[in-house]
Amino acid sequence: MAIASPSAPSFSASFCRTRTETPSTFTRIPSIFTHRAKPRPLTRRLALSARFNKSTSSDAGGSVSPDNGEPENGEPDDSELQYELFHGLSPQRCRKGSPVFVTLPLDTVGPLGLLRRPRAMVQSLKALAAAGVEGVVMEVWWGLVERDQPMLYNWEGYLEIVALARRCGLKVRAVLAFHQCGTGPEDPHWIPLPLWVLDEIDKDPDLAYSDRFGRRNMEYVSLGCDMLPVLLGRSPLQAYADFMRNFRDTFRPFLGVVITRIQVGMGPAGELRYPSCPTQKLTWAWRSRELGEFQCYDKYMLASLNACARAIGMPEWGNGGPIGAGNLMQNLEQTDFFKSHHGSWTTPYGNFFLEWYSGMLLLHGERICREAETIFRGTEASTSVKVAGIHWHYRTQSHPSEITAGYYNTRLRDGYLPIARMLAKYGFTLCCSCFELQDLEEQRMNPVGSPEGLLRQLLSAARVCDIPLEGETSTTSLDHQSFQQVVRMSKFYSYGLEKPSFSFNFVRMDKKMFEYHNWIRFNRFVRQMSDANAFRAKLEVDAMPDTRRSPTSISDVAKFGMGSTYC
Repeated sequence: MAIASPSAPSFSASFCRTRTETPSTFTRIPSIFTHRAKPRPLTRRLALSARFNKSTSSDAGGSVSPDNGEPENGEPDDSELQYELFHGLSPQRCRKGSPVFVTLPLDTVGPLGLLRRPRAMVQSLKALAAAGVEGVVMEVWWGLVERDQPMLYNWEGYLEIVALARRCGLKVRAVLAFHQCGTGPEDPHWIPLPLWVLDEIDKDPDLAYSDRFGRRNMEYVSLGCDMLPVLLGRSPLQAYADFMRNFRDTFRPFLGVVITRIQVGMGPAGELRYPSCPTQKLTWAWRSRELGEFQCYDKYMLASLNACARAIGMPEWGNGGPIGAGNLMQNLEQTDFFKSHHGSWTTPYGNFFLEWYSGMLLLHGERICREAETIFRGTEASTSVKVAGIHWHYRTQSHPSEITAGYYNTRLRDGYLPIARMLAKYGFTLCCSCFELQDLEEQRMNPVGSPEGLLRQLLSAARVCDIPLEGETSTTSLDHQSFQQVVRMSKFYSYGLEKPSFSFNFVRMDKKMFEYHNWIRFNRFVRQMSDANAFRAKLEVDAMPDTRRSPTSISDVAKFGMGSTYC
């Protein structure tokens, strides 16, 4: 609900953004993709090869072509390096419930873009398929694929993963990750932005987000320069679109067949949000109830804010973020902006700023959704966007940690319904986490948090806008209570819907998952989510016993899983 004042000028977020703006043009690769006729399934045997490629070449991307011969290095046709595939629809799994996917480890693809431990990966995928898992989630990192030079893409490791999943009868969900992973070079899971992007940020630090203290966040390029040619003649939006287009061209034979969904990253941790709190702190920020910091102090964000303030005749409102927002660890009731009664967030200025701040995030999401919808149209692979589960001030009036992340969601206003409407407009699925979290447990440490309340609001927005839902765990929780909480929250979304469209991503596969008792619990969970009696997987592997039918008991699967760990 917007707060109006008779003495204040009227305004809305629409004065600084337009929903009908034409798609951006591309200087290097024109955006001319149109509807295509559905290709006929190939009957000839295909061999997969991956190589470095330029997006401007006629056969851009790793290719799947008939009889493309032996590898150039003369190595034998090893099952971990080259896979013979038949391009065509594999037998579908008939399900009455909700399919379960498992996110692969962060280090699945190494710094040089190669698949790590391929033989162990094969055994792990066999175990997942035997357990009834529908597929795997594969994070495709911008910082690995386009690492050294702009428009020079290396998809080799990811092509191998897709081929392995195909052989094991698994589907793949690809997450196009345009953000940083890890905290620094000393982090074993460190994946920075592409090196050439970091070079440009060194030249112009305002390409990175900044808070009021001048602290830069390098997790994601500031959305304030979305449309500006700041990356060696391309805008960030053009760079994302070129990456998506090359992904489409490289993986075209698998889209809609093996790769069934593409999640498009839109911010830190791949989520549509600002880096108000560093991603590595989000797993425990709820304990300290961090308020977060507004990320609007780079020159590009400030220019937009200033222009919007001048447009309504209030130039003094365009000099920066709110005064009195407090410190990260401060009690919100001791701040002038976030306090429940007479806080500045309820004033005309507060409404102006929060409309602009959340509106910029929504516009960023809409721009990328529009590009992605155009690029992947006709591929039969669905698309999704992830929204963050920031729940540690949900029971307060002002919801400060959500507000600083870009979600204008308060006791007086629904901040997630506009996002759901945008996703519905472009045919996207909503992805959200926190499915395993329970209020009873969380509120022992933080009485003003409510992961269940936040999740119910997100699920309700998805139901209202009639968009599919993709759930996730926020941590790798393998206990019985967490699994049962996932089942309960999935039923909250699906209850009463004639054709519910819900699926679940378990984050993530690690060595603990394959421990005997954890593996038994996971198998039971998968069968709760999907009808095991209707599960029919075609596993095209030689080493796995009885690959053409699902295991007859949980213990059989557990025994197999324990010897199949990747991690």
